[in-house]
Amino acid sequence: MSNLQIGLAIAGGVVLAAVVAHSTWTSRKNKPRQADPVDQEMLIEPASISSASFDVPLEPAFESTPGYPRSNTDTLTVPQQQTSLSHDPVNDMALAMMQEATMHAQREPNAADLARIAADKAKAAERAAEEKRTQATQAARDIAAPDLIPVEKRLILDALIDVIAAIEIDHPISGEATLAAMPPTRRVGNKLFILEGLHTETGLWEQPRNGQRYSAFQAGVQLANRMGALNEIEFSEFVLKIQHFSDAINGAPEFPDMLDEVARARELDSFASAHDAQLSFTIKAVKTAWSPGYVQQNAARLGFVAGVIPGRMVVPAPVVGLPPILGLTFDAQAAMSEDPAQSAIWELTLSLDVPQVDRQEEPFARMVHTADELARVMDGAVTDDNAQALSQAAIASISKDLQALYDTLDARDLSAGSVQARRLFS
Repeated sequence: MSNLQIGLAIAGGVVLAAVVAHSTWTSRKNKPRQADPVDQEMLIEPASISSASFDVPLEPAFESTPGYPRSNTDTLTVPQQQTSLSHDPVNDMALAMMQEATMHAQREPNAADLARIAADKAKAAERAAEEKRTQATQAARDIAAPDLIPVEKRLILDALIDVIAAIEIDHPISGEATLAAMPPTRRVGNKLFILEGLHTETGLWEQPRNGQRYSAFQAGVQLANRMGALNEIEFSEFVLKIQHFSDAINGAPEFPDMLDEVARARELDSFASAHDAQLSFTIKAVKTAWSPGYVQQNAARLGFVAGVIPGRMVVPAPVVGLPPILGLTFDAQAAMSEDPAQSAIWELTLSLDVPQVDRQEEPFARMVHTADELARVMDGAVTDDNAQALSQAAIASISKDLQALYDTLDARDLSAGSVQARRLFS
C-alpha cells in the first residue's frame, strides 16, 4: 500500500472522528435544559408538585468531572461493522486514531466546559440557600399567624348581579323536603342559578341543608357573565324552574318584570365587557429549549404549584377557595410526554385574570417580577401577546390603566376579587 493510501486512510479516520465528536457536542448542546437534582427534593414538597414531573436527570457533563454522573445514552461506541477491518494494519491505525479522538472528545473538557460546570454548581448552591431561607421565613409566618388563611364563605344572592324572585310559604318546611323539590341543575342556560332558604332559628339566608327548617325562600339567576347577558329565553326558563319548585312546596313566587331585568342584564354586560381585563406575558427561550421538569422547578421557586390541567401551574391565593393569583402554561403535550426529559419547550405564557384577583395582592407587580425572574434564570426573553418586547414605558402604562380600572370597579361595587366580580367575570 502506497504512502498516499496510508495518508488518505489516516485523514479519513481523523475526519470521521471529528464528525462523531461534533455530532456528540451538537446533540448535547441542543438538548433541553434539565431540572437540577440538587434542588429537586427540596422543591417538590413545598410546591406540591408531583415527583413524576421532576423525574429527569441533570444535563450530562463530562465523566471525569466529580458530581456529574454520565448517563448511559451519552457513551459513544465505534460501530460494530468496523471490527471486520481490524486485520488490515492501515485500518487498525485509523481505527485506533478514531477511538482516541472520540475518547478525547468525551473525557477531556475544555476551559469553557469547566467554567460552565463551576457556574452550574455555584447557581445550585445559591438556589438551595435561597430556598432554605424562603422556607424558614414561611414557617415563621405560619407559626406567628396560623389563622390568616380562612376558607371563603359560600356564594349568596346579590341584587347587583342577580334577578331575585321571592317565594312565600304558609308554614316552615324541612331541609329534606326543600332539597327533594329543588331543580336538578344549578344553571339557567349558561347562567348561575341559586336558591336560598330563610333559616327559622338564625334568621339568615343560606343554601338549604338537611336537618334545618326554612320559613321562606328566594331564588336568583345571574344577570350576566363572560358568555353574555341574560335574555328572554333564559328568563322564561328561570320562571319555569321557580314555578315547579314553588308548586312542590306549596309556595307563592313573585317575579320581577322580565323586560326590566333583561334591560338591566344588557347594561351590566355592557359595563363588564368594557372593563374586563386578562393580561398575559410570553417568555421565550433564547438559545436552548427547556424540559418540563426545568420549567416546573424554576416556577416552583417563585411560588407556583402544579395545576389540575397538564402544562399549567398557578400561584395560589392566600385564602382557600379563591382563584389563583397568577397562571403559567406551557405545551401540554410536552408535560404528558413519556420522556419529559427529551420534550422541548420554547415558550411559556404567564397570565393574570384581573377582575378575579384582589388589588391588595398587587398581582400585576408580582406578574412583572415573576416574568423578569423566569427570563433571567432560564435565559429567556419577555414579550407581550403580540410578540413585542416589553419596555419599562409599556409596563408603566399598563399599570396606570389597571389602577384606573380598579377604581372604576370599586365605584360600581364590583371590586376586583370580590364575590360579585368573580361571578360576573367568569
